[in-house]
This record gives sequence, C-alpha cells and structure tokens, in this order.
Amino acid sequence: MAVSTKISFGHRLVALGWGAYLNLFGAMPIETASRRCAGLVKAIGPLTSAHSTAIRNLRLAFPNETEAWRQDVRRAMWDGIGRVAGEFPHLHEINAYEPGGRIEVTGVERLDAVKASGHGAVFISGHFANWELMAAAIVQRGVPCQVTYRPANNPIIDADIIRIRSHYGAKMQAAKGKEGGMGLLRALKAGETIALMNDQKYNEGVAAPLFGYDCMTADGPTRLALRFNVPLIPVSIKRRPGARYHVTVHDPIPLDDTAHQETEIPAAVRRINAFMEARIKEAPQDWFWVHRRWPKEAWAAAGV
Repeated sequence: MAVSTKISFGHRLVALGWGAYLNLFGAMPIETASRRCAGLVKAIGPLTSAHSTAIRNLRLAFPNETEAWRQDVRRAMWDGIGRVAGEFPHLHEINAYEPGGRIEVTGVERLDAVKASGHGAVFISGHFANWELMAAAIVQRGVPCQVTYRPANNPIIDADIIRIRSHYGAKMQAAKGKEGGMGLLRALKAGETIALMNDQKYNEGVAAPLFGYDCMTADGPTRLALRFNVPLIPVSIKRRPGARYHVTVHDPIPLDDTAHQETEIPAAVRRINAFMEARIKEAPQDWFWVHRRWPKEAWAAAGV
C-alpha cells in the first residue's frame, strides 16, 4: 500500500503536533526523552481500548499467572512503548557497533556470514522492545537490507519517518503491498537482504499456534526464503536499563527445500511462531501486547 501524496489541511494540522513531538523530545538527551515519554504513555495507555486488548491477550497467553503479575507486565509494556516513542527522534545517535554504546549485538558472525556469501537472507523479528533496532543492527554491519514498513496515512509524517530511519542506515524501504513486494523480490534477486516483522495478524497467511491458540501468521517471509534459497534468520531485541538494548541474531529457522512447499510452509510458520513464543516468554514486558494477534474465537476458547 503506497501512501497518498495528496496533502490536506487535516494532514498539515496533525503534522504540527507531530513536529512539536519531534522537536520536544528531540531536544532532550536521549535518556531524558526515553524516561519522560515513558511516563506520559504509562499514564495515557491504560485509558485506551488497546489496554483491554492487552489484558485479554495476557490472560490468554499466561492463564496460570496472577492478575497482579499481568498488571505488572502491562505497566512495563506501556513504559517500553513510551520509551520507543521518546527514543525515536534520537535514532540517528544510535550506533549498534560503537564500543560501550547503547546496543550490544550477539550473533554478529551470522551477519558477517550473510554479507560474505553475497546471496542475501530474509531477516524476521517481532515487536520486541525497540523494534527499530533490528534494521540498525543489520545495515550498520554493512549488510544491504530492504526494510518493509506500513506507511503513515499522513504523507508529511510518512516522509519524516523515512528520513529519520535513513539516518541510522535504513535507506532502502519498501511499503507493504504489491509495490513493496516487488521491491523485496528485486532486492533478493540482487543478493541483498530483506527485513520484516513476522508477529502481527495477517488474514491471508497461515493459521499457526501461538501460546496454544491458532492465529493467522504471514507466510511471505518463509515463501521468499524458500524461493531464493536463502536463510530465514530471526532477530530478537531485549531492553536493558534505560535507553539500552541487547540485539540477538539467532540461528536460521530450519527450512526443508526438498519438501513440497505447501507442506513445508505451514511447518516453517509454526517454527516461527514457536520462536516468537519463546522470546515473549523470556521477556513478556518487551512485547507489543496491544496487537489483536488472536481472533475473538481464541479469546472465547481461552475464557477471556
């Protein structure tokens, strides 16, 4: 889906607020911006309908935990979302490989191997901690990468988002949809890599279990990895105290390119969801629980 280039009065009005946000938090030191925006979102988030979604999702995923535990996770989640927002204007300051910097990267050798091969790869991740940093860890290691994104409805804001991301090296981006799909194909044909989020609901995907309940999951990353015979490499991110992170580049998801695709693709998607579930269990406060990840039928079956 390409963003509209027609700019209305409403777009300009909303963009004024967006600009004020960038200027306000961009003028603060990153730690201050992260902390203050976290405080703001922690106060506002529980008042939104998204909070109810998070409640149901946590009850589905962790039925044996106490309500107090789930409440702590929700508070920490809103804190993390606020920190992501506060840190966004500062992305250009973050260098994943600066000694003593804000990011520690584990599995760098896997990025180096992809770069040396020249054959490309499909990187996947979920909305863990500050998910913007997956692309930063890849491209700042010198690995050419096409990053998918969902265009903002406001073309002024969309242009700002692209500009800010370009500062940390994500200069090649593909909008989701047919246009973006062609961009991903061209990148893989050229031996470059692509990076996608693979933890959101995708109605045209494959039903695969997550925390014991089926949810529709995108099969595009798996299909692309099989089609171009490149590794499907998951990346996870954990927040450390303050505006600091640990990025892990994991071993590739196993793919059997000798199996029939219509058999292997659902099996691989199940492996992807198993990976996502394991990472969520490691740090539940770091995941974006406000997604409507499961259908209402799953909520009903879970009694939430």
